[in-house]
Amino acid sequence: MELELPAHGELLVHPPLLRALAGLIGPSFVFHHLHSDRHAPDIPGKAWHHDCEPNDLTDPSLLMVHALHYLGGLDEKVGSLAVLPGSHRNTAGKTAYAHRGTAELPGEVVIDRLPPGSTVLLNSALFHARRPAPDGPGRPRYFIDASYCQVGARWRPVKPYWRRMLARARELDLADGQWPELFAERHFTEYTGTV
Repeated sequence: MELELPAHGELLVHPPLLRALAGLIGPSFVFHHLHSDRHAPDIPGKAWHHDCEPNDLTDPSLLMVHALHYLGGLDEKVGSLAVLPGSHRNTAGKTAYAHRGTAELPGEVVIDRLPPGSTVLLNSALFHARRPAPDGPGRPRYFIDASYCQVGARWRPVKPYWRRMLARARELDLADGQWPELFAERHFTEYTGTV
């Protein structure tokens, strides 16, 4: 599992990140999942989507936040991140705007300059798109995303091995005794597959 890699585990519980999350969603939140990837220079973008998973109360006021870590930064050689401010307030399926591909949408904001090691925090219900390098293949994009959920409901897991992942994080004591809810299983429903 990715969180067993020392650098991934450290990033997942990086104290400044957890403090920022506490400021956004309150002091009690749970880790949802971790994903890392190397996007090849010639990979197409990823169409408009959001990444929010439902909770068992169907309560949109409970927040899920994604931490998007850009290890090599963002620039004209790796592409950009486009976000649609305010779109998290609309109830819509994850791929409601996918038919637009990575095309420009009215009101979007493009993040195309980030230094290496930058992190973007966003409400997981916010629509966003990954755009490729504008002048053709440049260099790979190294990317890690981790998501965290406000406690108060049970969230749908996206990994079939979610229990094993949380148990392993507890075994490794990634929370260092400081974040009691961070790897607690009680904040999740059963895994039902991808939707």
